[in-house]
Amino acid sequence: MKATNTSLPGVILIEPAVFSDNRGFFFENWNKSRYEDLGLPGEFAQDNISFSNQGVLRGLHFQHPLTQGKLVSVLEGEIFDVAVDIRIGSPSFGKWVGFNLSSLNHHQLWIPAGFAHGFCVISSKALVSYKSSAYYSQKNESTIIWNDPFINIKWPISNPILSDKDLKGTSLSDLPEPKLPAF
Repeated sequence: MKATNTSLPGVILIEPAVFSDNRGFFFENWNKSRYEDLGLPGEFAQDNISFSNQGVLRGLHFQHPLTQGKLVSVLEGEIFDVAVDIRIGSPSFGKWVGFNLSSLNHHQLWIPAGFAHGFCVISSKALVSYKSSAYYSQKNESTIIWNDPFINIKWPISNPILSDKDLKGTSLSDLPEPKLPAF
């Protein structure tokens, strides 16, 4: 397994060791002790699966005060996965990183609590799995608009398919400090 720290402190790109032969492949998608050594939680509260068609963009979502860390991987297809630092007082506040995660490269992205998360589907469809460090809480969830000019994410699609919730997202600069996690 190879783990690479990104330009956002705490966000880690993980490349599991994949063992392939003429039958297919095998890799560990989660190993408590190995991932704890990277600083990930030893226990997760919830596993989630998301299926989407090409052009769908989900996010940018976050919870506060019940913040969630997420370990994202793709079971089928390919996505462009994004983490945004939204922690008040962080030197990287408003900065983002994005990576292509796919069922071919088997890469995973660890997005710690205090970050917003979103992804868009760049293959014909995508089946995404993510482990969450805390339970989902609708009353604690907020959405930042996908094309927020303050954040300026360089999405690989221009006309995404969005849910009503994601269409109504707020700019990060318009969110009051009490709605955001602290650094």
